[in-house]
Amino acid sequence: MNTSSLDSGRVHDAPSNNWVYRVLPRASWPYAQLARWDRPIGWQLLLWPCLWSAALAAATAASLGSFSPGRFLFHVVLFTVGAIAMRGAGCTYNDIVDHDIDMEVARTRSRPLPSGRVTRFQAKAFMVLQALVGLLVLLQFNGFTVFLGVVSLALVAIYPFAKRFTDWPQFFLGLAFSWGAIMGWSAEFGELSLAAVVLYGAAIAWTIGYDTIYAYQDREDDELIGVRSTARRFGDNPRPWLIGLYGLAVLLMLLAFVAAGAGFFAYAGLLVAAVMLGYQILVLNIHDPLQCLALFKFNSVVGLIVFAGLVLTLLVRLI
Repeated sequence: MNTSSLDSGRVHDAPSNNWVYRVLPRASWPYAQLARWDRPIGWQLLLWPCLWSAALAAATAASLGSFSPGRFLFHVVLFTVGAIAMRGAGCTYNDIVDHDIDMEVARTRSRPLPSGRVTRFQAKAFMVLQALVGLLVLLQFNGFTVFLGVVSLALVAIYPFAKRFTDWPQFFLGLAFSWGAIMGWSAEFGELSLAAVVLYGAAIAWTIGYDTIYAYQDREDDELIGVRSTARRFGDNPRPWLIGLYGLAVLLMLLAFVAAGAGFFAYAGLLVAAVMLGYQILVLNIHDPLQCLALFKFNSVVGLIVFAGLVLTLLVRLI
């Protein structure tokens, strides 16, 4: 165990100067760590497909004359709060399921459960509390979107176990993490469309790609304890796989934009994002854990660029 991390109350794999440690009382740190409040990258990556979908739907609504600025902003706020709450609940659930595994991995031994700073009962209670916040957010949407949100729980429940039975647990993460790509559209229209479904596929491919890069941090430990991942599956030559995954993500996003009749700025944003994805593949060094983490986090900027292009498309249609 990382004794210095345990003594400090901090976790080995999180920034030591995070706001959690400056603002929150020390007794609450283990719960903030369970929810990954000290690592906002997770909820950001969960949020971007939601916002892509919401912005694409809003631009379509603007072209149909049914756009409401207040509704769009309300949806953005709801998806943001929901992403933070449900990512926290999901991470807490994942830590409960992976308690024994985390004790065997150097990077995760200092987390609250394996280090003994919270009990399993406390973690479960905190998970339920976060899920209730997520439920309150979900109930603000139309009935069809509420239904979709409930269905997504099955995917969330399966994901932590995927690493035990498949080399592609990142695919199951993609199924769960990308669900917002259809919910943003359904929140606006109360139904799905081809554009939303194709956007969901794009987000899944993107998620598999960036989480594969993340998984290379743990590949050696995973091999020792028998945990499966795409990093282990792709081995020492992940570039052809990443080219395929990121290429598929860009292609499907392009098709989703075409299906929804997106404007110039949406395509411009996608082009910039494609270059950024290509850069990740070009510079990736799978033997450098710090670089893998940095490239993984870089995907939040990719998500922001795509969203910015869609918002600009919406603004142009409103002028």
